[in-house]
Amino acid sequence: MKFPVVAAILLGVSGCATAPESSARSCDASQAQALVGQPAGSEVAAQAQHLSGAGTVRWLHPGDIITMEFRADRLNLVLDAQNRIQSIRCG
Repeated sequence: MKFPVVAAILLGVSGCATAPESSARSCDASQAQALVGQPAGSEVAAQAQHLSGAGTVRWLHPGDIITMEFRADRLNLVLDAQNRIQSIRCG
């Protein structure tokens, strides 16, 4: 008799653990593509974040070692050797 109660409690707890994920911001890089070619800077980062709806921004410089975990709320601003935005993508 106790097993169904324990199982119900565990299912309820595991359901709560996933709730923050569903409320996380998402990113739409297509909204910020007009910024490709712009020089890197805090103002362009803020504009790209606002346009894309991203929760965070990450600058990627040539030769940077980066983590490969996917984050739906992150905007990646990929720079070229002249420190200009080469591409914009989410993840």
